[in-house]
Amino acid sequence: MADQMVIRKPVLQGRRGGSASVRITPAEPASRVSLRAREGEVAALSKSIGVKLPVKPKTSAAAKGRLAFWLGPDEWLLIDETGGDLMGACAASGVVHAATDVSHRNTGILVSGPSAEAVLNAGCPQDLSLAVFPVGAVSRTIFGKIEIVLYRVDEETFRVECWRSFADYAFGLLNEAAEEAH
Repeated sequence: MADQMVIRKPVLQGRRGGSASVRITPAEPASRVSLRAREGEVAALSKSIGVKLPVKPKTSAAAKGRLAFWLGPDEWLLIDETGGDLMGACAASGVVHAATDVSHRNTGILVSGPSAEAVLNAGCPQDLSLAVFPVGAVSRTIFGKIEIVLYRVDEETFRVECWRSFADYAFGLLNEAAEEAH
C-alpha cells in the first residue's frame, strides 16, 4: 500500500462565487513544484521540464499545460495541469537543483471577468492595470492577510495561488469583493 498515491479532495471543490461582472472558481487540480537552481542550470532544467524558465522579474512561461512562474533570481513555481511528473522531469535534468513537491500545499483560484482587476485590488495593493501588470505577469504579493502568487492569464483573468489552509479565506474575500464590484 505504500506505493499507492494519496488523492486529496480539492479544498474548494464545488465552490463558485462572483457577480454579474466577475466569476470566481477553483482552478483545476494540478501538480506543483517549488524549484530552486542557479543560473547555469536553467537551460538544462528548462529542456527537461519542457518550459523555458523565465529569468526576469514578474515573468512567466507556458507550454503544453505547464506553467513556470519567476519568483526570485533562483526560484520558480512550476504548475502542471496535465498530470505530468514535474519532479521526475526536474530529476531527469542531470543538474544540481532543489525541487520540492508542493502540490498538496497550494491550490489555485481563477478570477475572471471585466471586474477581476477591481476585485483583486480589494485585497491586493499592487497596481494590476494592464500597463503595469500585463498578460503573463506574475508576482508574489499579498491579498488581505495572506501571501499569494498572482498570475495574469489574459486581460480579464487572473490565477491566485495560495496555501490550502488559506483557500477558504481567499475565496471568501474574493467573493465579498465581487459582490461589491460594478
